[in-house]
Amino acid sequence: MNVGRLTVRVQPGAKQAGLVGFLADGALKLKVTAPALEGRANQAVETLLAERLGLRRSQVRVARGATARVKQVEFEGITQDTLDRRLAVALGAIDSGPRHGDT
Repeated sequence: MNVGRLTVRVQPGAKQAGLVGFLADGALKLKVTAPALEGRANQAVETLLAERLGLRRSQVRVARGATARVKQVEFEGITQDTLDRRLAVALGAIDSGPRHGDT
């Protein structure tokens, strides 16, 4: 079975949820509005990543770091290469074609 993995640094209790970008240590920084209380932030992390990467919520789980800001997230049924490409698209790193005014 294919399993992609990603290290994330979570900012719980943010005003707005979203993917921020990769940090110098290679972790993806993301923000969730849920507080770090009773696993709510972990659920929000799983939901946010599933939505942004076009996956089912059941394919995404926090595998390590449930009580820490730095977490290891696993994605079932997706290769690491596919995960990396979807992250690049979600972060806007891949150009989707010529922009207006380009030659």
